[in-house]
Amino acid sequence: MDEKELEAIRRRKLEELQRHSVDREAQEEVAAQAQAQRQTILRQILRPEARERLGRITLAYPDLAQDIENRLIALAQSGRINKAIDDASLRQILRAIIPKKREINIERR
Repeated sequence: MDEKELEAIRRRKLEELQRHSVDREAQEEVAAQAQAQRQTILRQILRPEARERLGRITLAYPDLAQDIENRLIALAQSGRINKAIDDASLRQILRAIIPKKREINIERR
């Protein structure tokens, strides 16, 4: 390979890396905007104590918290939430969503 071919390959590789960088930044920006929108909606439909509880759930069970947030946002967007959800209401929703734990009893004979 001569010097011109190497330079052309380097230039193409640099352009490709720059395109990927721009695409990644755009995706991150869209994700940040979506997350900001989600937080705004949750702030509108949850009272502070319910947001705290959801925050604690997020720390312990991030996937479950994401599912709960999605359901709450869907309910709010469909107009099925008329008032702000307090802690007691959120606990009722959680009981309905989270499956009950099965107890395992070991009996010796």
